[in-house]
Amino acid sequence: MNFGLDRLLSDDALRAQLKGRRVALLAHPASVTKDLGHAVDALAACPEIELTAAFGPQHGMKGDLQDNMMESPDYRDPVHGFPVFSLYGEVRRPRDEWMETFDVVLIDLQDLGCRIYTYVTTLLYVLEAAAKHGKSVWVLDRPNPAGRPVEGQTLKPGWESFVGAGPMPMRHGMTMGELGLWFIDQFKLDVDYRVVEMQGWAPEAGPGFGWPLGERAWVNPSPNAPNLSMARAYAGTVMLEGATLSEGRGTTRPLELFGAPDIDARAVIAEMHVLAPEWLGGCTLRDMWFEPTFHKHVGKLCSGVQIHVDHPGYDHAAFKPWRVQALGFKAIRRLYPDYDLWRDFPYEYAFGKLPIDVINGGPGLREWVDDAAAGPGDLDEATRPDEAAWEEARRVFLLY
Repeated sequence: MNFGLDRLLSDDALRAQLKGRRVALLAHPASVTKDLGHAVDALAACPEIELTAAFGPQHGMKGDLQDNMMESPDYRDPVHGFPVFSLYGEVRRPRDEWMETFDVVLIDLQDLGCRIYTYVTTLLYVLEAAAKHGKSVWVLDRPNPAGRPVEGQTLKPGWESFVGAGPMPMRHGMTMGELGLWFIDQFKLDVDYRVVEMQGWAPEAGPGFGWPLGERAWVNPSPNAPNLSMARAYAGTVMLEGATLSEGRGTTRPLELFGAPDIDARAVIAEMHVLAPEWLGGCTLRDMWFEPTFHKHVGKLCSGVQIHVDHPGYDHAAFKPWRVQALGFKAIRRLYPDYDLWRDFPYEYAFGKLPIDVINGGPGLREWVDDAAAGPGDLDEATRPDEAAWEEARRVFLLY
């Protein structure tokens, strides 16, 4: 199959439309061709394309910064000489003067299919800036490795943030190109927009169910996104960034597991199966041990739960990562009623709100976990209408 970048590089007619126009590129380490050449170098080698600027999202164009809220500087590309502006530094929206350095921006970002992944918000901010300055936006589309399933509650009004660009559920099931179409409609943007579509993407086909396993190499789009298993689990495990539990940063399997020194993972798994076995379909939970080399619980032996989605028992349609992680929280709250579960700090520049609420676009998930009387049926009742509404709302914007 071909991603959007591959199509642009192989299609003379497409590239001809960029001739005579100043071109910028928004990219990160996973912005690569099928033979693993980076988009910057591949586009700079095209005689029709004049690259005059580039932009790096969170974690930087180089993808070197590990954690959240680690800002990247602006710099000049050491090979090609054009400026590289940081959209995760002093600002997260493009400055007006940056918008004067190009006529059309190519966006080539590998997403993970989750609302909280900040490349989604960066896409919106660039679209808004392009509308303001009369610039063109081309999205060079890439697969959503988590595929088409939808899960989670819709972000509530007033809870918009850098990890919540608009009223969508946690797992949106769209590509970046499709999300751009939705953003333009949702926010009534007047912008010249084009999606360079993929060829041959089959999101319902196994074993990849979104990612073309065996056809394309996986390149980390951010430092703690090392494989397809992480991408599949991320719409649930990302909530751990708002909890005191470790999400496995500082291990080789980040965001596929959770744990802490003061829990019993076997007991947690058993309680999860008692509470809502119907939420655990498609995956296998395994108790294990780990010792983070950095981040939460660094240097401490943790009892953990690993979520396995890379084995023959994986069922893509049945797997519900947001519910699995919610159930993990609920099990811990039931086993340890006074457990200090929620972190309190200005997560992604959202001050005065608990990180778990910012992540979920409202307090509903946390309130459900902390309410001793609330059961799985209550969360389902509050969530299913949002999921059904999104399934219908996104339908008109799907390209594949």
